[in-house]
Amino acid sequence: MPKMRQPLSQGLAASIAQKFVTDPASLQSSQTIPIEQIQLPSKQPRRYLDPKKQAQLVKSVEEHGILEPLLVRPLANGIYELVAGERRYRAAQELNLSDVPIISRELDDRQALQVALIENLQREDLNPVEETEAILDLLSITLNISHDEVTSVLHRANHAKNRSQELEENVSLQLQTIESVLASIGRFSSESFRTSRLPLLNLPVEILKALREGQIEFTKARAIARIKNEEQRRDLLRIAIVQNLSLSQIKQKIQELNVNANENPNSYVQKYSQIGQQLKKANIWNDPNKRAKLDNLLSQIQDLLK
Repeated sequence: MPKMRQPLSQGLAASIAQKFVTDPASLQSSQTIPIEQIQLPSKQPRRYLDPKKQAQLVKSVEEHGILEPLLVRPLANGIYELVAGERRYRAAQELNLSDVPIISRELDDRQALQVALIENLQREDLNPVEETEAILDLLSITLNISHDEVTSVLHRANHAKNRSQELEENVSLQLQTIESVLASIGRFSSESFRTSRLPLLNLPVEILKALREGQIEFTKARAIARIKNEEQRRDLLRIAIVQNLSLSQIKQKIQELNVNANENPNSYVQKYSQIGQQLKKANIWNDPNKRAKLDNLLSQIQDLLK
């Protein structure tokens, strides 16, 4: 049975409620509007939609309607921007629904992205790569710095700790904010996030893509990523996905690749010599078909040597 994702901590949930829900000035009552009045934001926290799960949602919406209103914010000229509920929005589009239920909140660009990221982090099907990118996005917005700068703060803090050095005041304040956000999410400390999640973003491109799309589990992907030969890595990734190989099967194939890569060239010469000795004793010379096959194999070997 899959492990359930832990919900966001009460501290963060309460903060969101106080800032965006209980404030009467920011909340309008639930209403229904034409779907044409809603547009997607330029920056979407969700990077991948599972086709199977989306198809299930479409079927549910077709049978029961949209049970949870979309969260939007008002723009100009009666247009709204979607903040949370992209899957429901796309399901409504696919079913050609003319109207959808919404809850509208007055949010600026920064607040809207924060709420969207937090909503995204609560998904149970969030894979490790999506989660890492969403947390980096949230930290980046909160600190108003880039992803690289967030990463730099974490690495500088670790470097200073290992050398028993004090951090610069601004870096120390940034680290405190990072710790606060991560504690609110309730799944990482700054050090565990640095060591267990940041390295994910350095995985090969094809591994990252497979992880984002939910094609392979994280433990399997991490094992395949250790293969340095790009062609071998891509081939094993494809086979692992198509055949749904277990982690032990993947490790076995990696071991076989390593054995082949480390095999001494002299062993091939020795094998060829042994085959030559066997040929002298083999009873194939009076069989035209076997001789033809042997000639063909010897020709292939000669071509390889050339």
